[in-house]
Amino acid sequence: MKEKIHPQYFTDAQVVCVCGNTFSTGSTRKVLKVEKCSKCHPFFTGEHKILDRAGRIERFKRRYRIKE
Repeated sequence: MKEKIHPQYFTDAQVVCVCGNTFSTGSTRKVLKVEKCSKCHPFFTGEHKILDRAGRIERFKRRYRIKE
């Protein structure tokens, strides 16, 4: 490996979320600012909305009169 071409790696980099949650990780930046984290993302908090695909398929078939 060549010397002096790699960025400095911080093993204790801080991740700061908009919601106020902070945790540490490894990164080439000392502080990372993010908009979503596991504490506020809808998928992890249970607010994730599951779409009804069966209804969409039926509506598509009715619209274009597709027979099975």
